[in-house]
Amino acid sequence: MIYKVPHGEKLEIDTIVLDLNGTLSIRGLIPKGVKSRVKILHERGFKVILLTGDQRGTASKICSYLGIEYKVAQTAAEKEKEMLKLGNNCAAIGNARIDIGTFKHAKLSILTLQAEGIHVDALKYVQIIVPSILDALDLFIDQNSLCATLRK
Repeated sequence: MIYKVPHGEKLEIDTIVLDLNGTLSIRGLIPKGVKSRVKILHERGFKVILLTGDQRGTASKICSYLGIEYKVAQTAAEKEKEMLKLGNNCAAIGNARIDIGTFKHAKLSILTLQAEGIHVDALKYVQIIVPSILDALDLFIDQNSLCATLRK
């Protein structure tokens, strides 16, 4: 999807890369509303993929439930390597130091401030900070919200 940010800037995003623990899930649980938002994103043509260290060992079950693919990447360097394979039109959503590898190469990086916390080193690699995964996903669903946030 192409987002037309005020003042002539265009942002094209076709892939949304998610982290699992502390981002997509909170202490192993998927927040209510995530599945319906992922469905909307798929309907709008977005590829949604999970790159995870899989700390809790729940990635397979969660991704099956959400209908998304995943790859296990144990370090920020491994996540960065996987991110580079995905192309140039990716957004990344995460919360931890391990996500720096995805944030560095995303067209748009979003940090979630949920119950499992954030790592301060990740702050310098993100453009947007939101309270939850629901808010992060909603930015891609509501074009006006994303464009207003990015407005100069």
